[in-house]
Amino acid sequence: MTPMTTTINRRRPLLFAAALFGASLLLPQFAQAADQPDVAGAVHAKLNKSQYKDVQVTVDPNGVATLSGTVADYEYKADADKTVHKVKGVSAVRNDIQVAGPNVPDSELQKKLVEKVSDNAIGYGNVFDAITIDVHDGVVTLGGHSHDYSNRDSALAIVSTTPGVKDVIDNTEVDPTSPMDDGIRLAVARAVYGYPSLNRYAVDPEKPIRISVQNGHVELYGVVDSQSDKDTANIQANTVPGVFSVENHLQVAGKPSEK
Repeated sequence: MTPMTTTINRRRPLLFAAALFGASLLLPQFAQAADQPDVAGAVHAKLNKSQYKDVQVTVDPNGVATLSGTVADYEYKADADKTVHKVKGVSAVRNDIQVAGPNVPDSELQKKLVEKVSDNAIGYGNVFDAITIDVHDGVVTLGGHSHDYSNRDSALAIVSTTPGVKDVIDNTEVDPTSPMDDGIRLAVARAVYGYPSLNRYAVDPEKPIRISVQNGHVELYGVVDSQSDKDTANIQANTVPGVFSVENHLQVAGKPSEK
C-alpha cells in the first residue's frame, strides 16, 4: 500500500501545478478583455472632432476596431482609418463608414476627376504619369502608372477630397526609379516630341503623349489625332538605345477605346 500512497502524493502537486498553469494562460485573455474599454476610449478620443460626430466605434477582445456611421467626404473616412490604426491596443480596423455626401452621376464625376488630376500634373509629371480613373457607383478606381509616389499621392488626395466620391481603390503602379529608366524617359520624350509631326502634342500640356518606363520597358498612353501619329510615336520610342520593348496604348481620337 505504501508505494501506491507515495504515487498519489506525487501526483497531487503535479495536478495543482497544471491547474495553475492553465489559469495563467487565461489571465492574459481576461486582462485583454478588461483593457478593451480603455482602447475604445482612446479611439473615441482620437476621433473627437466635428467631422466624426456621426461615427460609431466598437473594439472587440482581439483589439479589432469597427468603425461605422457616416462622414461628409471620403477623405474623412480615410483619415479615420489611419488615425485609429495608430491607437495603442488596436490590432486591426474594419472600416464600415459610409460617405453621406452628394450623389454625383458616374460620368460627370469621372470627367471632373480626370480634369482635376490632369490640371494638377501639367508639365513634367503629366508626361511621365499615365494614371487612369474609373468610376462606378461613386467608387473611384485609380490605375495605370505614376512616375513617383509624390504624384500618385497627389492624385489620391485630389480624388479623396472631391465631393461625390464614396470610396477609393488605388491600383496605381509606381514606376521603379533608376538612372537607366530616368535616362530612357527623357530620351523617349525627346524622340517622340522632337519628331516634326508629333511636337504639336507638347503644345497642350493637359493632353500629352504619356510615357511610362519600367526597367527599360516603355508604355505609351494618351490620345492622338490619327493612326499615323500612333504608329510614328511607337517607331520613335523604339529607336531609343536601352529600350527593351514598347507597348503602344495610344488611342486614336474618334475610335473605340482599346483594352
